[in-house]
Amino acid sequence: MGWGSAVQSLAKVPFFKDAGIDFDRFDRRCAWKRFDEGEICLDFEDQSSDVYFIISGEVRILIRTQAGKEVILGEMRGGQFFGELAAIDDTPRSANVTALTNAEMCIMPAAAFRELVHASPVVADRLLRLLASRIRELNARITEHSVFDLKHRLYAELLRMSVPRPGAAGERSVSPPPFHHVLAARIGCRREQVTRELSALTSEGIVTKTRGALVIVRPKVLEERLAEALQNDG
Repeated sequence: MGWGSAVQSLAKVPFFKDAGIDFDRFDRRCAWKRFDEGEICLDFEDQSSDVYFIISGEVRILIRTQAGKEVILGEMRGGQFFGELAAIDDTPRSANVTALTNAEMCIMPAAAFRELVHASPVVADRLLRLLASRIRELNARITEHSVFDLKHRLYAELLRMSVPRPGAAGERSVSPPPFHHVLAARIGCRREQVTRELSALTSEGIVTKTRGALVIVRPKVLEERLAEALQNDG
């Protein structure tokens, strides 16, 4: 489905801000598409190599282990993008990306993406920093799965998903509150185990649930427990 021409410009994509290039020749090579809630944007082993820039909406990214188990890697929303790895190395997709809400995206062919990156030092530097940050996050997750038991993996994931809570110094929150089966899929365990650990944290007064968020009332406690677990492992 086409959009009005007013929004069909890469100049509106945050990643390309201050790129210092003329977008006209790239705009013509892109497709602009809407996805419905629950619609698959990309699937495992997909042979395409396009890059998807999220204009609005939210998607969830799943990866599949060698044993065939699917694990939630995370969510992305407007202003972010996915698919750049296939555009860089032309290998089959390693993840499934599904729209969590109605979403609008700009889809750029791999050749255009590589050309644009090479044309702008600003964009090239931005891409390098982004890839470095994603590698660091994956390294952190690998360490957590190697070192931490289930409850400590949950602590780390809650802290990673949370943001400072407005008007409540020292507190953090995850909004909307995550479903237990989603947390389980993110840290590689069963839903019942997440429910049990969250109940324990609630009893301790470390977390609480409001109408619109899971609130981490005492994030310092979780940080201290993670530090202690790392120290004991060492």
